[in-house]
Amino acid sequence: MSLGVDDPEHEPGAGDAPDPTARLRALAHPVRMRILSLLTASALTAAEIARELDLTHANASYHLRHLLAAGLIEVAGEERIRGGAAKRYRYDPARQPDQPASTPADSRATSDHRLLYDALAAELRRRAHHLRRGPGNFLTDAEFWIDPETWDEIRNTIAEASARLHHAARPPHTPGTARVSATVALFRMQD
Repeated sequence: MSLGVDDPEHEPGAGDAPDPTARLRALAHPVRMRILSLLTASALTAAEIARELDLTHANASYHLRHLLAAGLIEVAGEERIRGGAAKRYRYDPARQPDQPASTPADSRATSDHRLLYDALAAELRRRAHHLRRGPGNFLTDAEFWIDPETWDEIRNTIAEASARLHHAARPPHTPGTARVSATVALFRMQD
């Protein structure tokens, strides 16, 4: 999922934009990150999400409400199921901005930003338990000092690769697909 959490002016639909702090807090939960990943590939109901993530229907609905209120997902339709109505939700990473012009370059991370990165770390630990060793895996980790032009070029290349991954995503267990993990955190650091 491409989080796009830095834009306080992103408007998920008609009406007022969600509070940026509410967006960060909505994202800073491992279950919600997993839900966003599922909703990248296809529109799903709360019941389908609950089955895939082994949650109760009520728990899946609770997390969906938080994501919807934060403007991170949208209702993609409604259908009649056994006499009731079920909403389908989806996450469109293309709607998430890459880098807003309104964020100062020297802004410090808030405790909510750190909470989000803590949730990302927890999600990476969970996924690591499902690691399949073999060729094709890639890992890099470093703290560099590089010139701004190179930084922009590399960040844009990785953003394009992330968009390709999101576009290629398919519903869980689709025949002919492989379950993969992609976690990239690129950010400028304070001196």
